[in-house]
Amino acid sequence: MGQCIDALTSAYLDFSSGAAVTRRRSDTLVPSGESVYGLKTMDGIAPGLGVGAVRINSDIVTWPKVGSSYRRVKVPAAPGSRYTGLILVFSTETGEPLAIMPDGVIQRMRVGATSALGTDYLAKKEATTATIIGSGWQAGTQLTGLLAVRPEIDTIRVFSPNRRNVKAFCAEWGGKLSQELCSVGSVAEAANGADIVLCATSSIDPVFEPKHFEKGMHVGSIKPPEISRSCLDLADKVCVHLGQGKPALIQADNLAVPDHSGDRGWQISDAFDFSSCTTLPDLISGVTNGRTNADERTCFVNDLGLGLQFAVVAGVTLQLAESAGIGRVLPTELFTQIEHP
Repeated sequence: MGQCIDALTSAYLDFSSGAAVTRRRSDTLVPSGESVYGLKTMDGIAPGLGVGAVRINSDIVTWPKVGSSYRRVKVPAAPGSRYTGLILVFSTETGEPLAIMPDGVIQRMRVGATSALGTDYLAKKEATTATIIGSGWQAGTQLTGLLAVRPEIDTIRVFSPNRRNVKAFCAEWGGKLSQELCSVGSVAEAANGADIVLCATSSIDPVFEPKHFEKGMHVGSIKPPEISRSCLDLADKVCVHLGQGKPALIQADNLAVPDHSGDRGWQISDAFDFSSCTTLPDLISGVTNGRTNADERTCFVNDLGLGLQFAVVAGVTLQLAESAGIGRVLPTELFTQIEHP
């Protein structure tokens, strides 16, 4: 996590100076039986690491309703009950492919590291109590990212409507950390008196409301819908990842999916002007200030993931794999050609 945070910090500084570049995420959707097939791509170039990368997801997606909220859930429909997500890494010196790797762990690490940077600039330095809303795959790196930038945190509350998952999460991470992890029964109980609240759910409906938003609190989300519009209006300072708001969307005629229609999911990006907010590169480069007093209510909204993140974290992963002798060497000639493309 520390390596990811450091590498992303450098990349955001390069982005601010115009050296690093990234492209808006693109989602293309068509029906697939009772589900939806989605092809998602994003790319970016990290000159400091000498790599460009493309992330490609080939997904079967559903939107089940759990309680009163809808969730976006990918189905492991590939043979062997597996998911399909790839990162292709290329050399900026020769153009050749350097690596192909799955995106699951890397996307988790880049989200955790990005949230950690938002927390570092916007949360109180003296914070001691934190809350994680969610107990799934993303929640783990929200936790490790948080402790990388606020190691003095001593109490961590965890809430999720899935009680079994919460207990398993607290048992797993409680055995790895010196901090106390405790499961709680509601968002209200989890947020009461917390200095930092980090949302890490699959919900496309808000999970954090103004009644939970106390003076001096920092709240972070891994995607826009988790924090209600009213909370964003109440905040003294809202910082976003890059202000792109939502992905470029291309979908089949007459296809309507919950997080691209109605008043939930990505639609919050139309209701709130993320493009006018402070961005994470602005904070890191010093263009704007982070928290300025202990009473401010602050938000970090990971409005949209970046291809640049994947270039950075995959580039670091490639360096670590090469130094450890991990991975399979494939002939470059399989992926290059003599014909002019």
